Amino acid sequence: MKQSHSNTRPLFISLSTILFLSLAGCWSSHEIEEQSLGIGLAFDKAKQSAIEKKLNEQGEGYSKRNLITATYQFITPQVASSTTNQSGPQKKSYVNVSETGDSLHQMVREISLRSEQPVTAHHMKVVVISEELARSYKLGQLLDQNLRESELRPSCLIFISKGRASKTLETKKAGEIPAFRLAGIVENAYRTTRILPPMSHIKVESKITSGSSFLIQKVLSVDGQVKFAGAAVIAGKTHKMTGTLDEEELEGVTWITGKGKGGVVKSFDKETGQQIVYEIESMKSSIVPRVEADSISFDVNIESVGRLSENWVVSGDSFNNEFLKKAEKSSEKEVERLVGNALKKMQKEYKTDVAGFGNRLRIEQPKVWKKVKKDWDQTFSETPINFDVKLTINDYGASGGAKK
Repeated sequence: MKQSHSNTRPLFISLSTILFLSLAGCWSSHEIEEQSLGIGLAFDKAKQSAIEKKLNEQGEGYSKRNLITATYQFITPQVASSTTNQSGPQKKSYVNVSETGDSLHQMVREISLRSEQPVTAHHMKVVVISEELARSYKLGQLLDQNLRESELRPSCLIFISKGRASKTLETKKAGEIPAFRLAGIVENAYRTTRILPPMSHIKVESKITSGSSFLIQKVLSVDGQVKFAGAAVIAGKTHKMTGTLDEEELEGVTWITGKGKGGVVKSFDKETGQQIVYEIESMKSSIVPRVEADSISFDVNIESVGRLSENWVVSGDSFNNEFLKKAEKSSEKEVERLVGNALKKMQKEYKTDVAGFGNRLRIEQPKVWKKVKKDWDQTFSETPINFDVKLTINDYGASGGAKK
């Protein structure tokens, strides 16, 4: 027994030592108090800030072309501390720093010449690219350094801005952090069909690699406030922004893909012209490819269950089956209009498949897909698409009965 006891002590000590060392952390790491945490990044066409101009006038500088201005949003320990402890008017909870040049990696390293705190991208939430820049450069070029950077999380979200992207990283609301605000709005998708599923770095990289056309959420900025407004159309062949979908056209795409989590459909009663509002509780869509000889077509079957959330029709009885059928038909026609307009924009104006028709053909008809995938966007623009919409009202809200 003594022999057995003495043999276990070295093992116990060794395990304790390993545990102690693992809790002690990395000896070569930087303390969090010494870091500038990058949480947001905006890319714009080159426009030097006043501070940059003054620094360049006084400094020796380095060889570069002024092509792109990158704006980095940081949370620093000093900012967090001053925001928490101040007794007067609240200050900003973030710091924005801009750098102009032609190499994105070199630009971020230039910031190290202006701050004693190392920059880290582990907590980067959003990257916003201006529409002007997205039309001029391939997304792969603009995001190449980010995609190669092991620090930056692949879940970081990508947006396209109308106007200067840096404006989306500004706010006038005390205590609000713009990068977190943008990431948070994405979570409201359960309330509207006008928000795309999150488009992360890894998803963008996948789309670029596959040569697929796709959508990225557009964001507007006015006087420190932002709004999600439609989507940017990214062409699969060029990897550049080729156009936009407005808010209603984006709704149409959401119905086609069936990826909506919630929202409303506003239609008008044919007889009275009054509003009827249908609230989505669930939606689903199936895209079915049809191949006959060399002819390709698609059937899109859209179904949804929801509630009558608003009724302006004076004679409308919310519990009357005849009225409910009329409300369903009215809402169905509105969805058909949204879907039809979205398809027209995709097929006739932009000639790009951003709703996944090609992907369904690839899955269900792989041999056919191999023949057409090279010029799929062009083929898609000439492909007949039939769609059917079926909405069912199963709830009338807290109010019912005939209106007086």
